[in-house]
Amino acid sequence: MTSPGHRSRDIERQAGYLRPEHCAPPPQLGPGSAMWFIRDGCGIVCGVITWLLVLFAEFVVLFVMLVPARNLAYSLINGALFNTLAFLALASHFRAMCTDPGAVPKGNATKEFIESLQLKPGQVVYKCPKCCSIKPDRAHHCSVCKRCIRKMDHHCPWVNNCVGENNQKYFVLFTMYIALISLHALIMAAFHFVFCFEEDWNTCSVFSPPATVILLILLCFEGLLFLIFTSVMFGTQVHSICTDETGIEQLKKEERRWAKKSKWMNMKVVFGHPFSIAWLSPFATPDHGKAEPYQYVV
Repeated sequence: MTSPGHRSRDIERQAGYLRPEHCAPPPQLGPGSAMWFIRDGCGIVCGVITWLLVLFAEFVVLFVMLVPARNLAYSLINGALFNTLAFLALASHFRAMCTDPGAVPKGNATKEFIESLQLKPGQVVYKCPKCCSIKPDRAHHCSVCKRCIRKMDHHCPWVNNCVGENNQKYFVLFTMYIALISLHALIMAAFHFVFCFEEDWNTCSVFSPPATVILLILLCFEGLLFLIFTSVMFGTQVHSICTDETGIEQLKKEERRWAKKSKWMNMKVVFGHPFSIAWLSPFATPDHGKAEPYQYVV
């Protein structure tokens, strides 16, 4: 017995399935098409909410906890640390959202392109009927992006984009920095609660005691929720990178057809060759080194 995934692949092997005459040539990208952005209403709303939640945490940390603090060194050190992590988190979010995750050229299933592959007897190529593209190995179609994405892990509405070959580093950094600022905010909130209980609630904040309590509770709820969520996402992403198996490949239990590499080599493929401090920077585009090119022919 074959799985549903294998049966759908068998359909693509049938003669005449490609039908290149039904595909128009790939569109030419103009100067205004340089930045990748998905026009999905849900994703845009989720992306805006992400930024608003970080800004809310920034507001509570600065004006409820750090500004009223009596220890200037405590305020400066924690303020600099929290703001740096928050900036890196938002920068990582922007890069994950506006970076092409590895989209296959749309409409490349043309007669000319298929002839350029110089297929030999018995060789097979897969065509995506939805975006009319010849799919390289390990590519999957995203119904939201409406494109086939190389090494697609999943589509994340919080970054309004697919997590794929070209932006997985930025998504991992985003989850890591959000988890760190959430943990930092929770620790500071705990210290501030202790400080307010020992002192006068009227002097431990520039806001009234009820407003201070509400803001701190909301911050703790937000911090705890996102600490758990992003920590789990960070862990699953690192595990996926180390095993060199995307979330979709694990879910569909696809047969492994690619060469097995060490965990350290898999990390360098995503974050760049060689290992450096640039791994932690959302502004450094990773150099994938001698990563094996994706094959159209199987």
